[in-house]
Amino acid sequence: MLDIQYIRDNAEEVKRAITLKGGDCNIDTLLVLDAEKNTLQKELDDIRAQKNELNTNMKGKKPTDEQLEEGKRIKQETQTIEAKFKEVEDQFFVLVYQVPNVISEDTPEGKDETENTILRTFGEKPEFSFVPKNHMDVCGKNIDTQKAAQISGSRFNYLFGDVALLQFALIDFVMQTLTDPKIISTLAKKVGSGSEKPFIPAITPVMCRDEVMKKMDRFDPIDDRYYFEKDNILLVGSAEHTLGPLHMDEILQEEDLPIRYIGYSTSFRREAGTYGKDTSGILRRHQFDKLEMECFTTPEQGLVEQELLVAIQEYLVQQLGIHHQVVLKCTGDMGGKADFRAIDIECWIPSQNTFRETHTADYMTDFQARRLNTRYVRTGTKEKNFVHMNDATAFGIGRILIAIIENFQQKDGSIAIPEVLQKYMRKETMV
Repeated sequence: MLDIQYIRDNAEEVKRAITLKGGDCNIDTLLVLDAEKNTLQKELDDIRAQKNELNTNMKGKKPTDEQLEEGKRIKQETQTIEAKFKEVEDQFFVLVYQVPNVISEDTPEGKDETENTILRTFGEKPEFSFVPKNHMDVCGKNIDTQKAAQISGSRFNYLFGDVALLQFALIDFVMQTLTDPKIISTLAKKVGSGSEKPFIPAITPVMCRDEVMKKMDRFDPIDDRYYFEKDNILLVGSAEHTLGPLHMDEILQEEDLPIRYIGYSTSFRREAGTYGKDTSGILRRHQFDKLEMECFTTPEQGLVEQELLVAIQEYLVQQLGIHHQVVLKCTGDMGGKADFRAIDIECWIPSQNTFRETHTADYMTDFQARRLNTRYVRTGTKEKNFVHMNDATAFGIGRILIAIIENFQQKDGSIAIPEVLQKYMRKETMV
């Protein structure tokens, strides 16, 4: 949620963000409601002041008929103004929750992913002496989608054998990396971050109350969520959905920032609107596992924190040795209203002869924090400000499994395990 004073002062910038993100919110109507709300608030303050003055004059005395009549008038007028204020305030908050975050200066304008900007590329496409297969043809015996479809429905899968062990190796690799002060220190210095604090590991709930998801701006698109209306709760689409509200309604200390979490969670999406798209294999699933980073910082450190998260993502993928590119997302490809700046990493998928998105890094400024009421006190002052929030993928397990299997497949049908994972797998190849 944007600060209403910011919207008043920067109405044209906010309107531009609405247009570029494809939103549907009338800022002029919002500002009219804001002005009306402020007028009614002043009327409420005035009538309450009259009530206080009347009570002071009657204190310890028998009220006169005139005072009793005045009390009735004040009560009726207060009720009328309060009812009107609530009506206007409700309309105001419906609209203000529809207003998207503004956009960073370097975010390119564009309608979809075809207009994203490639920032840099790592490595080269792998060369094969044979026609590379897709991950299901390579590992079909250890990735079962047919039996899962019989038992659970489409877009579910079983992982068996070495593929299951590879998932646990990836989890261990991420947790060891993000809790290593030396690695985080090196990457922090690389991007100019003033903090070398490692990440706190977390295993997070897979369900979140609907009111909290709305504060996170992750309730919509509701068609893509598993929503249990009877219980007012949703299955999460990422550990970020329950990591972000961790400090809801708290006041943090500046010296404790940044706070960094690396969360692991099973996640769920309906994949609404993707009928017939990526149905084979494990690229788009209703159930999948993710390792997600969530960070809370001061406003001054918010942007460099995003750069740190991207540096960590690049480090993880480079340690695996996978050809990839880093992409600055355009306005039309941003995931939601909360994003101020969004970056993707796309890994090379040989069977498709293209890059596919495997990582995202979203900087929300204080947009989520205002809804969540997550604040901090500046050191040496009593000044309270909203924190800035970032979230980013460490690994979306299914997609990085695809990238490893396809990029490291061998002619004999085996898969060379990336060197950095061999100590966790305790072998060099898998079948």
